[in-house]
Amino acid sequence: MGRRKKGTPVHGWVVIDKPKDVTSTQVVGIVRRIFDAQKAGHAGTLDPMATGVLAIALGEATKTVPYAMDAEKTYRFTATWGEARDSDDAEGAVIANSPVRPTAEQIETALPAFTGEIVQVPPAYSAIKVQGERAYDLARDGEEVRLEPRVVEVYESRLLATPDPDHAEFEIRCGKGTYIRAWVRDIAKSLGTVGYVSDLRRTRIGGFSADTAIPLEKLRALGHGPAAFEHLRPIATALDGIPALAVTGPDAVRLKSGNSVLVRANFFARLADCVSGDDLQGLTVFCSTPEGEPVALAELEQGELRPFRVFNFGTG
Repeated sequence: MGRRKKGTPVHGWVVIDKPKDVTSTQVVGIVRRIFDAQKAGHAGTLDPMATGVLAIALGEATKTVPYAMDAEKTYRFTATWGEARDSDDAEGAVIANSPVRPTAEQIETALPAFTGEIVQVPPAYSAIKVQGERAYDLARDGEEVRLEPRVVEVYESRLLATPDPDHAEFEIRCGKGTYIRAWVRDIAKSLGTVGYVSDLRRTRIGGFSADTAIPLEKLRALGHGPAAFEHLRPIATALDGIPALAVTGPDAVRLKSGNSVLVRANFFARLADCVSGDDLQGLTVFCSTPEGEPVALAELEQGELRPFRVFNFGTG
């Protein structure tokens, strides 16, 4: 007989407004303890100095983490000009100086080159693995870290304010894998100076917004009780944009067992209503019961719905 998992089977998302000076892993641990959850994870790391939206998945919601991580993100941040830091943020050591301070007009002129598909070299102090080791661990040990350039997408970038010559405030909407620290480092270089991120806040990730996130300390004050559980959101919250399909009776049982089901004409009609284009092959579909209980994530292939991630709401 297998060992029973510690905790209780709690399933859903908790959206935290993360404070400064706490790691994303620490937040996951705190939320897991508050809900006494068997399993927990997060959808995208925030650095200790960063604040804002940190979406925590509990239980079966962890199976939808990749979809939240792939979602569009929005950040507001401050760039400080005239100093370069080895971490590209305020926590690092100063490695270069420049007397140049860009004007608002110069910044506005530079923005188009840093919007759209751009190439970035991630910061040395990042969670990317290099031969099995985290880059930030190697950097802290004094080793030279060489990371490969990567293509990322910045959908929109806006200069919000230039409160003084040393600082500029921005907002960016971007895709997966975009490093704000690298963006500031690179735009500073293009402006003939150096710079780093001195303040960073994530205001949105997919369907999760800072407007409806609960501050970590407020959640801790609620403790393990009904008031905390009011902040537990459905698993499907992370699947914004993925077509949903209600399945009943034998179809739900088959999918939950990991078996495919035939896509009948009424299934196709419902899917075609929410997806543009005629070719539905390879489409990912969120299957749930008519009552809204998640059943599976399935792929539409050759007239069948083939489950690749099944939701199991057992007692652990």
